[in-house]
Amino acid sequence: MENRIIIVDENDLCRDTFTHILDNEYIIEQATDDKQAMDILMKNQSDVVVLLIDMLGATNIGYALLDALADTQLHGKIPVIVVCNPASAEMEEKLFSYGISECIRQPFNESLIRLKVRNVVKLFRYQNELEAKIRHQTKRLEMQNTMLKTEAEFLQKSNIQIIELLGAMAEYRNLESGEHIRRIKEYTKIVADEVMRSYPEKGLTPELINIIVSASPLHDIGKIAISDTILLKPGKLTDKEFDYMKSHTICGCEILENLKDAWSKEYGRVSVDICRFHHERYDGKGYPEGLKGDEIPLSAQIVAVADVYDALVHERVYKAAIPKEQAFEMIINGECGLFSPELMLCFKKCKDKMEALN
Repeated sequence: MENRIIIVDENDLCRDTFTHILDNEYIIEQATDDKQAMDILMKNQSDVVVLLIDMLGATNIGYALLDALADTQLHGKIPVIVVCNPASAEMEEKLFSYGISECIRQPFNESLIRLKVRNVVKLFRYQNELEAKIRHQTKRLEMQNTMLKTEAEFLQKSNIQIIELLGAMAEYRNLESGEHIRRIKEYTKIVADEVMRSYPEKGLTPELINIIVSASPLHDIGKIAISDTILLKPGKLTDKEFDYMKSHTICGCEILENLKDAWSKEYGRVSVDICRFHHERYDGKGYPEGLKGDEIPLSAQIVAVADVYDALVHERVYKAAIPKEQAFEMIINGECGLFSPELMLCFKKCKDKMEALN
């Protein structure tokens, strides 16, 4: 696109002089005052250089035009060159406060005018092209972000659906109702939120807590592989039977590993940690690996407390339900295996909320 220059001056001779200097390279339009200049500008807003002449003219149209430009969306988008006769430092400072691009003092020569106008045009053309590229790139990034957000939402929904389906399979296999899944998730959320508040250095975030809560029903997915005679046996298991029951942690991880391409890495990692390590205990007396202290993933520690509490206060094929107050004391006193001191402090703070759940 050709560049258009508007020469603004009340003096016909001045306008014609600059038209003669520049008309070989540009489309020239003339304006005798600020209103006429603004009419031309509003019709041709792109690739335009405005040239203001004789700032000390009788009607002072130069400042009037600069004031008019300052009040429009064109301000800063159109290069403005001012030729002053005479010019002073104070005048130049005032002019540049309007955001003009160049100020040329008289007397001048034609070559200087052409060079300065050419440089300003080149600079603004580059600036406009750059801004257009940035707008285009920004639009592309916005579209990509929208697509990624949609994909992420779809993947998250798929993650949750897979977890809920597997969790339901495990509970039905274990003759548990869907209420156990609901309670485990709610207990996990209560404890995790308190850990985040009380111990921010643990690194829990609302986003990570959501993943832990979503993955919590998978803690016993490995029980799908356990024989009915062991899984549904009323009463206490023998040592050999209990060793066999312990294998559900490993079996569950094998099941989840086969799903690694079906869900996000974060959901997969947290789900495997919970499944494998929710029977580990802080003193190293848990299973399957005998991890100690903070070797045990925090997600597994939190779900372990929720699972133990739910198992105590609700009936199982091998036991009757225990009163909530008694269950709470058993966990705090380490009768169900040792948990971390920090986790137990959080558990104490959660007592009322835990007991309020049905």
